[in-house]
Amino acid sequence: MFKRSEKVAEAIHEEVSSLLIKGIKDPRIGFITLTGVKVTDDLRLATIYFTIVGSDKEKTDTEAGLNSAKGYIRREIGKSLKMRYTPDILFKHDDSLEYGNHIEKILHEIHETEDDSA
Repeated sequence: MFKRSEKVAEAIHEEVSSLLIKGIKDPRIGFITLTGVKVTDDLRLATIYFTIVGSDKEKTDTEAGLNSAKGYIRREIGKSLKMRYTPDILFKHDDSLEYGNHIEKILHEIHETEDDSA
């Protein structure tokens, strides 16, 4: 059985994805992928996780662009979800993909050194 917060998180994920495709014109926001949304049980805070391929400056610029569009995004979520209270939004960079790539690179290097020594 789904909790209400999970359903709201899924709806927010869909709405923000749609807004990023067609609604937000901030040039700082690059090619971004939403990796998840978590909403607190009291529906007061939505943490939106994103990842972006690029330099640290591009990541910083994208996060700044998202934060400046927070009010617009929240307003559009409120219209779409028709909730009494629209959750506050917090954007967080999700570095799990980068971490996974780093671990994969280390494992590949270990595997290569084992092959060389054998």
